[in-house]
Amino acid sequence: MALKYRTFEELKDRNLGKVGTPERDAYEAEVRDAIQAYKIGEAIKNTRLSQHLTQEQLGERVGVQRAQISRLEKGRSISFSSLTRVFKALGVSEATLDLGKVGKVALW
Repeated sequence: MALKYRTFEELKDRNLGKVGTPERDAYEAEVRDAIQAYKIGEAIKNTRLSQHLTQEQLGERVGVQRAQISRLEKGRSISFSSLTRVFKALGVSEATLDLGKVGKVALW
């Protein structure tokens, strides 16, 4: 019996529906959100490491446990208030949000 190989796109179409269906759109949105959260976590981690800080040391600056810093660096439990506190504790003095055609907004 010959094996039939399928692309990842074919498997998504079969299991989640075609692009444009509610299930597929929800899946694609969830993937995009997870990637963005990962990128934010990596930015926190890279900034912390560039300052030669441990997760525990950053947690002390922010006022949270090391485990919370770990979750943030993994892209979990990210909220706007936690981002603000972490980046300010890392000495990031200003940040902007690029809203594309709408423009940029200063976050702090």
